[in-house]
Amino acid sequence: MYNVLTLNKIAAVGTGRLGADYTYGDSIENPDAVLVRSAAMHDMEFADNLLAIARAGAGTNNIPKDKCTEKGIVVFNTPGANANAVKELVLAGLFLSSRKIVEGIEWAKTLKGNGDAVGKMVEKGKSRFVGPEITGKTLGVIGLGAIGILVANAAVALGMNVIGFDPFVSVPNALKLNPYVKLMKSNEEVMTSCDYLTIHVPLTPDTKDLVSAEMIAKMKDGVRILNYSRDGLVNCDAVLEALKSGKVSKYVTDFGNDKILGEENVIVLPHLGASTPESEDNCAMMACDQIKEYLENGNIVNSVNYPAISLPRSGDKRICVMHRNVPERLHDALEGMTVVGMLTKSRGDYAYTIIDVTGEANVEKLEAVEGVVRVRVI
Repeated sequence: MYNVLTLNKIAAVGTGRLGADYTYGDSIENPDAVLVRSAAMHDMEFADNLLAIARAGAGTNNIPKDKCTEKGIVVFNTPGANANAVKELVLAGLFLSSRKIVEGIEWAKTLKGNGDAVGKMVEKGKSRFVGPEITGKTLGVIGLGAIGILVANAAVALGMNVIGFDPFVSVPNALKLNPYVKLMKSNEEVMTSCDYLTIHVPLTPDTKDLVSAEMIAKMKDGVRILNYSRDGLVNCDAVLEALKSGKVSKYVTDFGNDKILGEENVIVLPHLGASTPESEDNCAMMACDQIKEYLENGNIVNSVNYPAISLPRSGDKRICVMHRNVPERLHDALEGMTVVGMLTKSRGDYAYTIIDVTGEANVEKLEAVEGVVRVRVI
C-alpha cells in the first residue's frame, strides 16, 4: 500500500489511475509521494520515507529540488501536458497586444445609458482603438520547448514570420518545428529582430531579467512583449520606462505584481496559462502515471533532478540505488548477489542504478557504500 499526499486539488481523472493499492488525500501523514501544483514546499520537512514529488505542471520553482536530490527524492514534472492551453492564451495575447481590444471593451462599457446615441458614439470614438494586424509581422520565440514550438507553428499558420532560439532544443522537438520557423544564433538576435516577442523558458539565475533595459534599447521601436512563462524573466522597471517612452507598445503577461497592475499599455492576466479543464486533467494523469511507475517499478520518466531511466523487470527483486555519480563503487557490494539486469544513468553529480536480482538482495552492503543516498527494494 502506498500513501500519496495531495497539496493541491488534483483532478480525479489522474488520482483514479493510481489504483486500489494507493491511499491519497490532503491529510495523509508520512506519505510515500506528494502530488502538488502551486503549493510552496520550500519550508516543508520531508520524512525519510518520502520517495517522490510530482508537480502537475511544468515549473518546479515551488519545490526545493537540491534538497530533494540530496535526500534521494525524485522530483517529476509534466512537460507538455498544459502546452496547448498556454499556446492558446499566447495567441490571444498576440491579438490583445495589437488591437487594443481590452481598452475598447472597457470604453464601450462607459457608453451604457446613452440609448439610441450609442451607435453614433461608437463610430465617433472607435478610432482611438486602432491597432495593427499580426499577419506579415515578425514573432520572436525565445525557448522552443513544448509550448514554444506550438506557439511558433501556430504563428506561421497565422501568416507571421517566425524566428526563434533555444540552445537546448531537443532533436524530437526540432523535428516538430515548422520548417518556416527560422532559427537564430542567440536570444539577442531574436529580440532585436522581432515586432512581437514571446518568452518560453524557465526562470533561472541565467534567465532572470532576460528582457532588461539594455536589451530593450536594442529592440525595434514599438515592440510588443508577451510573458506567459515566469515572473522575473522581464524586468518590470525597464519595461515600464520603455512603455512610457513608446519604445515598447504593449506588455502582456500572466504574472501580475504591484508595479505593473493598472499601468497604461500593460495587460495582466491572473496566471491563466494552464487554467483549462483539459490541461488540469492532462497534468494530473501524467503526474500520477509517473508516480505509479516509479513507486512500483523504479523507472523514472520526466524527472527534473534525477536521470531518465527505464529497465524492463527481470529477476525476483529490483534494487533501486540513488548515489553520487561514482557507479564503480557499487560493484563490490554486489558480490554474492545474482544480478540478472542492471542499468545506471547519471545526471550531474548524482546517478541512479536499477539492479534486478534473483535470490537474496543484500541491501546493507549497498547502503554502506560511500556516496549512496538511498536504497530500496521493490
